[in-house]
Amino acid sequence: QVQLVESGGDSVQPGGSLRLSCAASGYTDSASYMGWFRQAPGAEREGVATIALFGQTIYADSVKGRFTISKDDAKNTLYLQMNSLRPEDTAIYYCAADRIAWLLTPRYKYWGQGTQVTVSS
Repeated sequence: QVQLVESGGDSVQPGGSLRLSCAASGYTDSASYMGWFRQAPGAEREGVATIALFGQTIYADSVKGRFTISKDDAKNTLYLQMNSLRPEDTAIYYCAADRIAWLLTPRYKYWGQGTQVTVSS
């Protein structure tokens, strides 16, 4: 089992920045692949960015050049740096992990509880 706890969500103005964190605990050997997903009201959960065991990253087209996924293996923590935020980035952001490379599809085995990001003027 892997437990994931997100933090860092907040309300910001358009153009602002936030950094989300996801602390992993438990059997973290099962977290070879990790990712960030988001879900807006009335919408399906969508992949934002993923990172593999050796650091390979994939981003959704909508966030390329604005968001950066990274991890600190020593701290078992995943990050998502979000810059140039837009109102359409408003959603609940979830951290996910699995030993299978699901990439940007929301089929990961382990999920956090989510953290709210609101971008509004």
